[in-house]
Amino acid sequence: MHKRIILLIAFVALIVFLRFTTLPEPLTFENLQHHKNFFQNFAAGNYLLSVGMFVVIYILVAGLSLPGATILTMGGGFVFGAFMGAVYVNIGATIGALVAFLSSRYLAGTWIQNKYQEKLCRFNQEVAQHGPHYLLTLRFIPLFPFFLINLFAGLTKIPVKTFIWTTSLGIFPGSLVYSFAGSQLTKITSVKDVLSIRILLAFCVLGLFILAPRLLTAIKKKYSAGGHGE
Repeated sequence: MHKRIILLIAFVALIVFLRFTTLPEPLTFENLQHHKNFFQNFAAGNYLLSVGMFVVIYILVAGLSLPGATILTMGGGFVFGAFMGAVYVNIGATIGALVAFLSSRYLAGTWIQNKYQEKLCRFNQEVAQHGPHYLLTLRFIPLFPFFLINLFAGLTKIPVKTFIWTTSLGIFPGSLVYSFAGSQLTKITSVKDVLSIRILLAFCVLGLFILAPRLLTAIKKKYSAGGHGE
């Protein structure tokens, strides 16, 4: 157990360092704009190699919770086209998220579940019943940090298969938006041009729509309990 604690501390420290370090950031909008011709020409002559490199880089970014995923997604849209760029992003992001999820589960999740099994019983029942709805909602709404969802999910008993399909499905709309923006790289001047208030609201509504059945069930139970009490 001591080995896992050391690994956990090292893992968290690495994430914090990589996310908040002041080292030069290669994945920036300015760098993407500056090297766009090189990326496009390289992909035109080495398509399969470019796809493989892109997916691997995305796995590393998502798996290690590195900053720059948004720019990488836009780059994928610019180089591979809006739809295929989103597909490749989805593959890389889902695998990377799975790496972070399994790391969290191995380093802390299993120990926490065993240590606090009785206290987490009700929570685990809720997750077992409605976990997919919660994960899909969190994935659809871009206000929740991608890497935090991965790490937190690893602390629960969410099945691996459920985590994979909810992640893949939940991130696709947002990936498509940023990938499409990347395909229009010559027409935008900053990342802020991509996400408008309307798009954010649309994602929020979509997330609430997924969660709606659970909310309605909870409301019905509350009113039913109140009625029986009378």
